[in-house]
Amino acid sequence: MHSQAHDVGAPTLLEALRTGTALLHVALEKRLPFFCERLDADWYGRLLQACYGFYQPMEAALDEGALIPDGFDQVLRVKTPTLVSDLHALGLDNPAINALPRCCALPPLDTPAACLGALYVLEGATLGGQVLRREMAQRLALDADNGGAFLNVYGAETGRRWKDFLDYLGRQPLDVCAKQRAVDAARSTFSCFEQWLDSQEVLL
Repeated sequence: MHSQAHDVGAPTLLEALRTGTALLHVALEKRLPFFCERLDADWYGRLLQACYGFYQPMEAALDEGALIPDGFDQVLRVKTPTLVSDLHALGLDNPAINALPRCCALPPLDTPAACLGALYVLEGATLGGQVLRREMAQRLALDADNGGAFLNVYGAETGRRWKDFLDYLGRQPLDVCAKQRAVDAARSTFSCFEQWLDSQEVLL
């Protein structure tokens, strides 16, 4: 198992994930409405509700499956509480949040490698936060206190936490088959997320 992971010329896990998800990443980004002139407070609120409907079951499945390899601090990196705070700031109470639709078509998270692939997508999604935060501040006067915290969920820690996550990925001794399972799960996570947002009618 370990010998294959170190074959000369074999892509690292990060390289495989980047290559395997690049087109899906670009396709989803083009459909997100953050820079659309028609985006208003109502559309933003529905988008945030849809994000909650995906992140909540995803993070619960990752937690309940208990297959994430050691070294990942899930408590530190969970996004659902920030989404809940934003939804509260936008006027939803707990019963309304609990009644929001949830995505049932989640990617398979049945192996440690699959969990790594899904986490790559969820952690990578935090990187554009600074740009989105500024755009929403200018457009909708949103900040961390009135509904915009999720856009910049790690704040000033974003860069360091991404580097820490990449270091964590680099320490995983995955063979070729396990790397492929990680890539498949990452691709599935992108696809499931886009299909869910599409079903909630919040994409361009």
